[in-house]
Amino acid sequence: SLASTAITCFTRGLDLRKGTEDVLCPANCPLWQFYVFGDGVYASLSSVCGAAIHSGVITNEGGAVRVQTLPGQESYPAVNANGIQSQALSRWASSFSVTAGAKNTALESVGRSVSTARPSTGKRPKKTLDKKAGNKDCKADIAFLIDGSYNIGQRRFNLQKNFVGKVAVMLGIGTEGPHVGVVQASEHPKIEFYLKNFTAAKEVLFAIKELGFRGGNSNTGKALKYTAQKFFSLENGARKGIPKIIVVFLDGWPSDDLEEAGIVAREFGVNVFIVSVAKPTTEELGMVQDIGFVDKAVCRNNGFFSYQMPTWFGTTKYVKPLVQKLCSHEQMLCSKTCYNSVNIGFLIDGSSSVGESNFRLVLEFVSNVAKAFEISDIGSKVAAVQFTYDQRTEFGFTDHATKEKVLSAIRNIRYMSGGTATGDAISFTTRNVFGPVKDGPNKNFLIVLTDGQSYDDVRGPAAAAQKAGITVFSVGVAWAPLDDLKDMASEPRESHTFFTREFTGLEQMVPDIIRGICKDFLDSKQ
Repeated sequence: SLASTAITCFTRGLDLRKGTEDVLCPANCPLWQFYVFGDGVYASLSSVCGAAIHSGVITNEGGAVRVQTLPGQESYPAVNANGIQSQALSRWASSFSVTAGAKNTALESVGRSVSTARPSTGKRPKKTLDKKAGNKDCKADIAFLIDGSYNIGQRRFNLQKNFVGKVAVMLGIGTEGPHVGVVQASEHPKIEFYLKNFTAAKEVLFAIKELGFRGGNSNTGKALKYTAQKFFSLENGARKGIPKIIVVFLDGWPSDDLEEAGIVAREFGVNVFIVSVAKPTTEELGMVQDIGFVDKAVCRNNGFFSYQMPTWFGTTKYVKPLVQKLCSHEQMLCSKTCYNSVNIGFLIDGSSSVGESNFRLVLEFVSNVAKAFEISDIGSKVAAVQFTYDQRTEFGFTDHATKEKVLSAIRNIRYMSGGTATGDAISFTTRNVFGPVKDGPNKNFLIVLTDGQSYDDVRGPAAAAQKAGITVFSVGVAWAPLDDLKDMASEPRESHTFFTREFTGLEQMVPDIIRGICKDFLDSKQ
């Protein structure tokens, strides 16, 4: 007779590679843990031994089974038989049937029930000794988005839990170290625990151990979008100024589309990593909506955010490299920081009292502030308006997508010379420059630079700008009246009002303005 292959309780049809295969099922498999789809003809996601018991080919004493691969079906019925409730499934790529196999008693079956071993703790990073505080060098708020779909099955789900546990321990979770939570992706996403629930690795390990397998389609896109939108709120324990990370574990492939979820995550300032295990086989690729799903979902398609493991077995060596990535603060290109998530509009006084040489010093100040920010089409943006009695938009927020172009545009601004109508200029800028970006993701700042008394009211226009969500800093030189400056500035006025007697004093204000913008950015709801 053909030599039989000993398999475990959890081996599925799609784990067998031959068209016809003789296998040996172990005894005493836990019936409630079987996932079986169909009746007579079973979807290849089904447990082979479960299908064999369901169809009456063997009992729970185990035995020899012959497995025949069959084409996919449009639907698989749910039928209760021999103590197993099979489940319904629509369309699947391949199937199998089971018949009694050759009796070959010489081979003992190797299947043992798989218990979730307590994850070994790995070596802790030695940097910090304070156990409670955790690894202070690793700044991260992490959601592990685990695969709880039928693709992975109960057994590999347990191996996945072990792996996530090892990663959690090696991260060095603590009050001042990384915080983690877990979301399970299946038919519908379920937040298992939040960042705020645990601050010690022991507690996290226990919570991971207790997770139950949900089953269902792998709607990873739906889960990713949900996690990006709901998981990182301040109420749920997200910390200001700390990178938000989602690590998506995917066994095989997603049932839905990841592209939109990736866009949403980037908009919310979340860094998405994808850990893919066991790439889809050729026959499974036909069911993948979009073969490039990894590239579309990750934060940046630069290789850093995708990670591959061939199987769930022997994954210990993959723990440390993943932890090192998650702790690389400076690589988290999707985090919202004050440097990459603000729009800064400069309103520049071009009145005749300034004079050509002082006007150059003003432009230098504008350049030095702009230089500190990461200007790009998806990052921070800069605009400039020059005013006298009239206003002239020198360039808008969407005119220049790189820092070089912005700096060169600032250098090329020509001095107008004329009167001073600051109020009108603020209204003009609020409407024409900030209007088009008011619904964008960036926080809006206006820096008003003036050297004298305005001929019109500044209080009304400044209040309207602030009401439109623009934070106003006023920078006065020489004869600019302090009352006007304070009337224009956002609350608290002291920290948003700057003054210097001489134009040469502008240079010293640059770091304070940048710090002010960053403080406001952090204080606002992220």
